[in-house]
Amino acid sequence: RHQSLYLSAGKKKSGLRRWLLPFLILCFFSAAGFGAWAFLGQGEDLASLFRKPADLMTAVPDKKSPKQALPEPLTRAQVRELILEQELINAGGNEFIVDTPRGPLRMVTFLDMSLTRHLTATLDHLKTLTRGKPTQIGMVVMDAHEGHILAMAGFDLESDDTNPCTQAMYPAASIFKIVTAAAAVDALNYTPRTPLYFNGNKYTLYKRQLTDARNKHTVTVSFEKAFAESINPVFGKLGQLYLGRDTLAAYAHAFGFNQDPDADLTFDPGRFYINEDAFHLAELGSGYNRDTMISPVFGAMMITPLLNRGQALMPAVVSHVIDDAGQILYRHDKQFFSTAMSPQATDALVDLMKKTVSHGTARKSFGPVARDKVLSELEIGGKTGSLSNRTYTIKYDWFTGFARETQGTRAIVFSIVVGHGEYIGTRAAAHARSIITRYFTPAASES
Repeated sequence: RHQSLYLSAGKKKSGLRRWLLPFLILCFFSAAGFGAWAFLGQGEDLASLFRKPADLMTAVPDKKSPKQALPEPLTRAQVRELILEQELINAGGNEFIVDTPRGPLRMVTFLDMSLTRHLTATLDHLKTLTRGKPTQIGMVVMDAHEGHILAMAGFDLESDDTNPCTQAMYPAASIFKIVTAAAAVDALNYTPRTPLYFNGNKYTLYKRQLTDARNKHTVTVSFEKAFAESINPVFGKLGQLYLGRDTLAAYAHAFGFNQDPDADLTFDPGRFYINEDAFHLAELGSGYNRDTMISPVFGAMMITPLLNRGQALMPAVVSHVIDDAGQILYRHDKQFFSTAMSPQATDALVDLMKKTVSHGTARKSFGPVARDKVLSELEIGGKTGSLSNRTYTIKYDWFTGFARETQGTRAIVFSIVVGHGEYIGTRAAAHARSIITRYFTPAASES
């Protein structure tokens, strides 16, 4: 019996061992499956446990995250609305913040602060004068090849809220001779050496001077000299007798008069008006009238065709605009305003304006340029103009022109108007010389 009990117990042990191992294996896999289910989430395929790392890295999610929307860019017109003119004239810095519904925006300008500080220091000195202090002054400097406004400075003692650089409230005077000269070169095939004739005083304009009659008192001058010395009867005859209403009006329009410039700052275009009086054509052609009005910004723009093969550049003051997240909302692109003259005419106009500085109405302000360390390395040209207001209380004095390196690429155009009161102070051409010297002096350009 003992033996039988032993055999019976052995059979039970053997049966228990036979079922225990599969049971333990089943429990192990069940526990592993439950852990994977809990870790990966309900319904997750267990095969994902055995993915290779590369499989996991390249797995494409079911739902794509939306891309962040780019901010809406600003148009030139919107930038123009944001600019406050009071911050541009006599500026203390070349960047400023504007509060908008989109948040604060940082406007970065092209203003050259070294040159701007030089101009504002000049203005501060002028205001201290008791004799020769101007009632108005506006000075604008632009990059000749890009149209960037590098400096804008001035004041108007009669109105603190007026920007004397952007408003066309000054008679253009002989500055309009630039337009007449361009028309004569293109339409009449004039060259700087074309002979011209006049009678009487060269700075007057009477009907008796507007004929082709020649006598022993007739003076013969070259076109170049007539421009450099701003001889009114010559340009009066060009306007009335040779160019006529349609050609004169067409070239005024080509230079930008009576147009609406789509610039990033607000400034008045030149104002040009022709009536039915034939003598008025002579007044317009010579600039001897108070109907043609310009601003210093427009005056500088008038010079840009001379250094850009006949194309006028649109003035620009804003380089770019940035929002508070660092996104660029606006960036300036170079823009041509119009074609003012043929490319061939530009060489002739440059010669005429250089003659004005060397032998014409600006020669006293510039003196012997060859002896000057800075100016001798430059090509300089310009046009003077002067005319009183209607009440003869202010005499407006202009100098508009260019300066460029003879051995380099830098070039500027500028336009200065000075409203002299009872006494004539520093003339516009002298201010221009100071601007040119400052800008092209190496130490000044690096500061």
